[in-house]
Order: sequence, then structure tokens, then C-alpha cells
Amino acid sequence: MSRTLRRLAAGSALALVLATPAAMATATADGPADGPAGGPADRGPHRCSAGPDRIDLPQGWQPEGITTGGRRLYVGSLADGRILRADPRTARVRVLPRSGTGTAAVGIDHDSRRRVLWVAGGAEGEVRVHSKRSGRLLRTYTMPTDPDGRFVNDLVVTRHGAYATDSRNAELAVVPLGGRGLPPSGAADTRPVTGDFELVDGFNLNGIVRSGRWLLAVQSATGDLFRIDPASGDSTRVDLGDYALANGDGLELDGDLLFVVRNRDNLVAAVRLAEDRASGRVVAEITDEDLDVPTTAAHLGKGLYAVNARFGTPDPASADYWITRLTAVR
Repeated sequence: MSRTLRRLAAGSALALVLATPAAMATATADGPADGPAGGPADRGPHRCSAGPDRIDLPQGWQPEGITTGGRRLYVGSLADGRILRADPRTARVRVLPRSGTGTAAVGIDHDSRRRVLWVAGGAEGEVRVHSKRSGRLLRTYTMPTDPDGRFVNDLVVTRHGAYATDSRNAELAVVPLGGRGLPPSGAADTRPVTGDFELVDGFNLNGIVRSGRWLLAVQSATGDLFRIDPASGDSTRVDLGDYALANGDGLELDGDLLFVVRNRDNLVAAVRLAEDRASGRVVAEITDEDLDVPTTAAHLGKGLYAVNARFGTPDPASADYWITRLTAVR
């Protein structure tokens, strides 16, 4: 299996570094990480935690979202809403026995405060909460109907609430939170996204993460990244220079380094963000021949685990699916 790390430096041409897994395991840092306005911020590849490069999922699983909880990975199924737990050290997977809902599980996020899993429900327009042990459905929060339909795509949980993107509307679904409990099932609040964000044809807001006082979300159709105030919904386009996050899907944050999965491009862009999250620069593109339309990724240890949705596969119900372990930059 070959891995490619494309490292981008401000004002310079694209550099390609090709390495086998063994070579990447012994690679050393090539310089200090500067801030977004400085020179090259990528310190290069480094050793991943022990474990296989690929984790096979059940046939026909149709993954879309992935998250971490402790030392485990959790992956939902677009086919029927089931959730599985994977051990990245052994590649063993276990389907949570009570997780199936018969509806899609799109984005997924682990809530360590309440020890549950939050799931975006796609076209159902809902946000669900499941037990992380059995997968039992605990709560359902539903957005109001909309003439253009809904597609609750991805979500993130903070101390103050769960925030989910609706890829068909300029709104977030919001479930206010406080303490360690869960509010009763019912309607989800909606928060209009205003400011720089504009709705376009195709998929709009997709992946979402929390970064300090802000939310960050990517617009798939335009490749734009937005900083969003979770209280007001006001958005600011993040200045990435002339780089577009085309086909942007899942987001994963590690300090000031944002990983953006670009699904149809079979790569993950690494963005070094400014302190105010209003600007950033792409410092690397991580790819691998094992990727097949990755949608989201989870950072665990020194690895970046990407699920392959394989959109366009002729017979998804009988197709093979897997997680690819990439070497993260820092």
C-alpha cells in the first residue's frame, strides 16, 4: 500500500513525498511549525500508533460517519442506522446489537460527558442519541418540516448543545444542553446561518467541528470554509487564499490543525488555522491508494482513520467497505 503526502508551502510549488509505511514510520520532522502567516507549517509525517492500516467493515455496511470514544472507533451505517465499534489496534469490529433504526446514520459524534453517541439522521431531518454500549436509541430530536426537504448531515456536541448541519437549508439543528442529562425527545431548535454563507445548488453545509468559541463548517458545493457563532448563527468565510476545499465533507480538528476530508478527490486537506479562525492555509494533502470516496475521518493517537463510503458502487448492499488509516501531519 503506498501513501502520498502532498506538502504545500506558501508561495511555492506543490511538493510530493512518496513513502512506504515503513519509511513513513521512521520519517523525522523537517522544521518548526509556524503560524498561519509564516512559512511552511507542516512538520511532516510521523509514526502512527500500532495497528493495521485497514479495518474491514461488514459487507454492505455503507459507512458515512466515524468518531472516537476512548481508544475505540464508532462508525454508523447509511443502510439501516446501525452502529459498530472498532478496535484500531486489532481491527476487530462489533455491531452494537440494539442500534438499528431502519433509517440512515450519517454523521456521528461521541459525547464523553454523557457517554452516548449522537447521530445525524439525514433525510429524516432528525438528530438521534444512542447508548455507546448497546446502541439503544435514547432520544430523537426532529427539525420542523421544510418545503425543500431536510438532510441532517453532520454534527458536533459541545457543553452548550449539539449542533447539526442541514445540507439543504441555511440552518443548523440545535439541541440545547446543560449538565450531564439529556432533554426529552421532541423538536430540535433551528438556528439560521447568516452573514457570509449563501445557499447554492447542491450540497451546502456538511462537516462541522467546534473550535474554541466558534463552530467551523465546510460547504461541499463551493469548497468554502465558514466560522460560525453558535449563539447567533452569524458566519464568516475563512480566508484560505486561492485554495478551495472542493467536495469538502467531514472535519476533524487537532489543535489549530483542521483536517478536511475531500470525498470525491480521495484526499484529506490539512489546514493550519489562525488563532481567530478567520483565516488559514492548507499545508498538506494526505492521500492513499486505499481510499475510495472517504467521507469523514477521526484522529486517534497519531493516526487519521477515514471511512470509505464508495459512493457510485453498483451494488452497495453487497459491496465491501473499510476504514483506512492515514498518517496524520502535525
